Amino acid sequence: MIRDDGGADIYLPPNEMRAVLHKDQVRVRIARQDRKGRPEGRVLEIVERPAHPIIGRLLHESGIWIVAPEDKRYGQDVMIPKSATGAGKPGQVVVVELTEPPALFGQPVGRVKEVLGEIDDPGMEIEIAVRKYSVPYEFSDACIAQARTLPDKVRPQDKKHRVDLTDIPLVTIDGEDARDFDDAVYCEPARVGRAKGWRLLVAIADVSHYVETGSAIDVDAYDRATSVYFPRRVIPMLPEKLSNGLCSLNPEVERLCMVCDMLVNAAGEVHAYQFYPAVMFSHARFTYTEVAAILANTRGPEAMRRQERVNDLLNLHDVYRALLAARTVRGAVDFETTETQIVCDESGRIEKIIPRTRNEAHRLIEEAMLAANVCSADFIAQGKHPGLFRVHEGPTPEKKEILRNYLKAIGVGVTLSDDPKPGEFQKIAQATKERPDAQQIHSMLLRSMQQAIYTPVNSGHFGLAYEAYTHFTSPIRRYPDLLVHRVIKAILAKRRYQLPELPTPGEAHAKLAKRLQKGLAGKVSEPDQKPRKLTSDQLAWQAAGLHCSANERRADEASRDVEAWLKCKYMREHLGEEYSGVVTSAASFGIFVTLDELYVEGMVHITELGGEYFRFDEARQELRGERSGMRYAIGTRVRVQVSRVDLDGRKIDFRLVHDGEPVSARPSRERDKGAPQTAPDAGGRGAAKRGDRSASATDRKAGASSKGRNAGGNREAASKGNPKARKPRR
Repeated sequence: MIRDDGGADIYLPPNEMRAVLHKDQVRVRIARQDRKGRPEGRVLEIVERPAHPIIGRLLHESGIWIVAPEDKRYGQDVMIPKSATGAGKPGQVVVVELTEPPALFGQPVGRVKEVLGEIDDPGMEIEIAVRKYSVPYEFSDACIAQARTLPDKVRPQDKKHRVDLTDIPLVTIDGEDARDFDDAVYCEPARVGRAKGWRLLVAIADVSHYVETGSAIDVDAYDRATSVYFPRRVIPMLPEKLSNGLCSLNPEVERLCMVCDMLVNAAGEVHAYQFYPAVMFSHARFTYTEVAAILANTRGPEAMRRQERVNDLLNLHDVYRALLAARTVRGAVDFETTETQIVCDESGRIEKIIPRTRNEAHRLIEEAMLAANVCSADFIAQGKHPGLFRVHEGPTPEKKEILRNYLKAIGVGVTLSDDPKPGEFQKIAQATKERPDAQQIHSMLLRSMQQAIYTPVNSGHFGLAYEAYTHFTSPIRRYPDLLVHRVIKAILAKRRYQLPELPTPGEAHAKLAKRLQKGLAGKVSEPDQKPRKLTSDQLAWQAAGLHCSANERRADEASRDVEAWLKCKYMREHLGEEYSGVVTSAASFGIFVTLDELYVEGMVHITELGGEYFRFDEARQELRGERSGMRYAIGTRVRVQVSRVDLDGRKIDFRLVHDGEPVSARPSRERDKGAPQTAPDAGGRGAAKRGDRSASATDRKAGASSKGRNAGGNREAASKGNPKARKPRR
């Protein structure tokens, strides 16, 4: 199957697929329609074949060396001449470079470029993922050399023209495993007009002071665009000397920062704000658990150990409650969805998968970060300076109609208007929160939305119900935040920030560009009015936004791939075991079930549902038996047996277990090609951190589809053991 420029699928017969590879760009002629009415094509020309390495297992079969690609979308093995196997041994995972392309009557030929190791080596899943998704995992020599020249601490000359906040008791609040601290907060009561209010300070690490535009560090940071969080490993956007040292707001050391200084009134509205560069001194490093315990009991042991900071935390809690009330009035979407945390041991093996909980401290920091991000967006808009906004749009007409039909079919009395507002989604969420299928309804609400992107064209943030929103609070791990800092500094200095010459993004850029162009075209008010032509400066900012958005997707896909791998390895140890679960999605080919105890998702194929014909009802999102009327809908409780695990395909298959049915013999373990038949071992981003990072569903997960879902699903968010846990994004 190939996908055309408009997003439609065109099917190629097997003989046509032999001459092409996954990710090839081809020119196709529609030859006919197949028996199912799908367009069937014929390849006329291979337009472009990206120089993309293939990762797979090196096998020696009948005297012939081949590599079986780990990504099954490649569809065929790669022949390896004996002289091109390098140091590879049978069964090892290798990286292959093609030397001869595939043909109609011949397989592709390649050479072993790199040997990664044995399939069961700890961390192998990460080594595969970074290469599979082309995640930059090594800093350039120039970047490393420049990082060495940076100071170890703040120097006297660095403090010039900065506000001295070292006497303000700013503190950081993060997860237990965090190593880089990019934000600090402080709050005190203040008069806002004649009423009470608060002064809220959000201090963010001033990365832009050390990472100059166009420098070697900046080039590497732009190339990565974001830090990538895997279980027990992080691939940072910046060298460690910056991310964990000089730019990290570590306790009891001076650090440079950019400050958003806000006055918040009793209604939770930001009455006034200002930005300025400063030097700060973190007075304490708190964890979420610790802060939540103090807020719950100001006379408890945690509070006794931190007596000098308790009042400050109570002030933060007060302003948080005001901001939260404003969120409710605004109608921002806040779904209750379950995200999971994969807990690993020292060898990388999964010990357990547990639900991730958010306490009052998480929410407190989230609201503070959201407020700072909104102020930064307003500051850039008021300054009439180009920059990157974080734009999140509502449902497309197609998804809106599917959602409407679903809500009607399951008897939800609240529906959506033709031009739905965020408050309507929140109203539905509130109206259904007590229903047994609330999680699934909220998941459907979530899937109806689009994913957020970075763009210089401000279209607002639908999920958060903001007219303008951007990312300011995480410049250590997100390049768009670093650009926002530079723009804010430029406005303060009454000058213009000039983007450096940026490399041209690839395939993901092209897809996002088309989506953005459609969005711009849809905003044209007059029928004969043409879309506004962007200037070269605006085009440069658009390219930067698309690049950062595409690399954000890349990071998420790589992380999900690793989580899916680990879950599959984990479930291989549970083959034949029975679990209770709930149907979380339905499709024409089967149902997806999430296990209650393990929070792992797998598929029950339609052939396993029984000896009758099941019809898929798209409106109700369910499969229904034509003879018995048996229905499998989202929220249906079932009992399943783990029947098959496909590690290469990242898929887990279940079979239904009916009451009174004897348990079948334990199925044999799904084999890896070339792997020994001994019992395999198993190996799955820490707690979410904050508001702009918490994709509370609306931002990062919106638009998730049930089609082609692997063991990672679209729900898993985190695992333990990272130097700094992955933080989802708003």
